[in-house]
Amino acid sequence: MSGSAEPEHPDAYARLGALMSRLHVYGLETVLQRRELIVINPEASGCCDDVPRLADTITCRPRRDDGGRLWLWTSWGEPIAEANHVIDAALRVATTLRATSGSDTSE
Repeated sequence: MSGSAEPEHPDAYARLGALMSRLHVYGLETVLQRRELIVINPEASGCCDDVPRLADTITCRPRRDDGGRLWLWTSWGEPIAEANHVIDAALRVATTLRATSGSDTSE
């Protein structure tokens, strides 16, 4: 592996952990690693044999065009939400992965 261009932010792991907890509301499977959160929708088919289920890998790093504030990012480099906006981020990830809340009985 080559060296990382940016040092790991000290709060990144905790923010990914908070997002992981919130994503379970949507029935998503998660794998928390040191620098990333793998999120899988066990109910949605992926694109091909190599990717059998719809998934994304979320990272947490500063956003330069937002004063260096910590943000959550998709695997393709799209900003999701500021890292302290966990509920907003979880909703966006769940929507992207076509998940619905199994516990939502308000509708």
